Amino acid sequence: MKNPNNPCLFCNIKSNDYALKNDLAYVSYDSYPVTKYHCLIIPNRHIKDYFDLSNDEIIACNQLIKEIKEEILKNDKTVKGFNIGTNIGKVSGQSIFHCHFHLIPRREGDVVNPQGGVRSVIPNKQHYKRKK
Repeated sequence: MKNPNNPCLFCNIKSNDYALKNDLAYVSYDSYPVTKYHCLIIPNRHIKDYFDLSNDEIIACNQLIKEIKEEILKNDKTVKGFNIGTNIGKVSGQSIFHCHFHLIPRREGDVVNPQGGVRSVIPNKQHYKRKK
């Protein structure tokens, strides 16, 4: 199996694989999508994770998140929500050690009970009862 970190998969992407880009970051569709139009927002600079981003890089990534969200909504009227996430460190599930954000479009009925959303990274913590 090829190691996506040597050389870094995100540092060696072909320019025709960009869905969108700006001076500091780019968007690419995920090779193993959770849902249709699942994409990655990736800073150009090779850094480990979110906490290493400069403020300008955070703004650039956020701008692309908003732009690709609008493009997805324009192309797929069934999208009714999104999850945004980033894995920081091996124990959180990070497997490519170049900072990136997942934007995952969500559709009505794509899971039986979506309550808890990103909390499902620890499955028995996803569903909860609110305290009165």
